[in-house]
Amino acid sequence: SKSIISCDRSHYFYDICSINGPTVFDPFESTFYDLDPTNKNETKFIPEKIRPYPRKWENFTMGRIKEITLTTGPISPTCLIQHKAQALVFSVGGYTGNFFHDINDGFLPLFITVNSLFPNQDFIFVISKLEDWWVQKYKDLLQSFSKHPIINLDKEINVTHCFPKATFGLVSHGFMTIDPKLTPTSKTLIDFHKFLATSYGTVPKPVRTLSQPLPVPRPRLVLTSRNGSVGRLILNQDEVKLIAEQIGFEVILFEPRKNTSLHESFGLIHSSHAMIGVHGAALTHALFLRPGSIFIQIIPIGAEGVSDLCFGKIARDMKLVYEKYKIGIKESSLVAKFAKKDSLVLKNPKALQEKGWSKEIMDIYLREQNIKLDLNRFRINLEIAY
Repeated sequence: SKSIISCDRSHYFYDICSINGPTVFDPFESTFYDLDPTNKNETKFIPEKIRPYPRKWENFTMGRIKEITLTTGPISPTCLIQHKAQALVFSVGGYTGNFFHDINDGFLPLFITVNSLFPNQDFIFVISKLEDWWVQKYKDLLQSFSKHPIINLDKEINVTHCFPKATFGLVSHGFMTIDPKLTPTSKTLIDFHKFLATSYGTVPKPVRTLSQPLPVPRPRLVLTSRNGSVGRLILNQDEVKLIAEQIGFEVILFEPRKNTSLHESFGLIHSSHAMIGVHGAALTHALFLRPGSIFIQIIPIGAEGVSDLCFGKIARDMKLVYEKYKIGIKESSLVAKFAKKDSLVLKNPKALQEKGWSKEIMDIYLREQNIKLDLNRFRINLEIAY
């Protein structure tokens, strides 16, 4: 075939396709047409289809991602807007709104894709499932990648766009990781941290007047806090904070929300010396810590595997001083419900999960479980951290 449309479907996490030549996008049909005149008589071409979101293995999630068609042939729409820069087409559907997934399924694959396929090249984002709050929250990060206005794939119903070429999908190396062997310039997670710093590292410091005394410097500890509706709460959080302060830390409670400023979050965490929290999306902010900072992940019963997969690897790749605090059975609220039952929930969570990480099992360990830390035991970790 003379077609310049190609797809690589050999990867577990993602598919990636391209039209390596002039293309026009028809938003009404969610279709990109190859405009190469030498292909107009290509009658046997079978259109390629792609859902451009890097959770290829997860059928439930991928079913919510809009399918894009890539095709060639004698009929294509008239171009209304001509762009000089190529298009990078992807979706922010799926789990958008959860900070872990915004990074893991979005900006980390975007960073890998740009550094692997678009080094020092100009491109325009064409994004599906785009929401105004998401653009507003991440505008500085998005503009660090591309200065062009974003094209909302779902709203350009009556406008066709032409590009010199287009790429569809984002490259992922797995959960919260960058494999330097798979990027042309050997990028790592520390390079991603540096990239974040270029976007969010310009937080102005408050001006101190001459009348204000200089404080005695204390190492700052960020204690991530969770709201009451999502589980994995530290039930004795106030006591933990007090002990950390008695040891010598300046303790800042950090409870990020959907509209939390990333400039403020980056400024707080990047200037801190330690971060502690129960496994959850908020620990994604560990990417803001400086290499060499202390990171303690409190691991609930039944969450050992997912905790290491999501955040243990971040800590190692970021060269943080990482400590795992695995709670005991008596520190879990699940003991009240399951201790008297002949159940694997407490006795052998791994065996239970080997039957499948169903929603029911996930809810038990991640939504129904809260934590009351053994203060004598946890104090040792805080003293070592200090």
